[in-house]
Amino acid sequence: MTYAEQDSRPATPPDAAADAAPDAAARRDWAWRRLTTPIGPLLLAATREGLVQVVFHADERTVRGALARLEQFFGGPPLAEIPHLTTAAAELTAYFDGELRSFTVPLDWSLSSGFNARVLHALAAGVPYGSVVGYQDLADRVGEPGAARAVGAAMGSNPLPVVVPCHRVVASDGGIGGFGGGLETKRLLLALEGVLPAPLF
Repeated sequence: MTYAEQDSRPATPPDAAADAAPDAAARRDWAWRRLTTPIGPLLLAATREGLVQVVFHADERTVRGALARLEQFFGGPPLAEIPHLTTAAAELTAYFDGELRSFTVPLDWSLSSGFNARVLHALAAGVPYGSVVGYQDLADRVGEPGAARAVGAAMGSNPLPVVVPCHRVVASDGGIGGFGGGLETKRLLLALEGVLPAPLF
């Protein structure tokens, strides 16, 4: 099965702030596309360093807002294509087809920093496909045993969901916990990886 891709257009979103662009020396190349998947359309954005953002529920309004923020952050409009974007789309398609368990596309962590970045790095490196981890366990792994709630906030800040698998972080009471993409999306991802039974309908 091949999921439809919609190529990006290097057009400035109408609500982007015209006076927010940094000087030319600070600008970075980036590109985006929308990928249709079983959990709904995803917006993918990448720089020359790697995949930088994945956005759930990428309808027109969500896309416009995300592109305006990215254009402001990177200091200019997107390019038509960047190689890491093609790699990310191909790997995500293979993941949703059940043919890929570990992503190799390089990641650009520009949109995460501090404690959140530490937690997300630990998650990406230490919680493989088909497994789950508790918020408290993840706090322990980064040397902050009192920070289970902050780990939850870090998951909510994740700019690279699915690829950096915040859907694999669950509550200690056996519940699946929260999820920025919605609980049904989290259930579908965990079912895809065999952690939960597949939905009947």
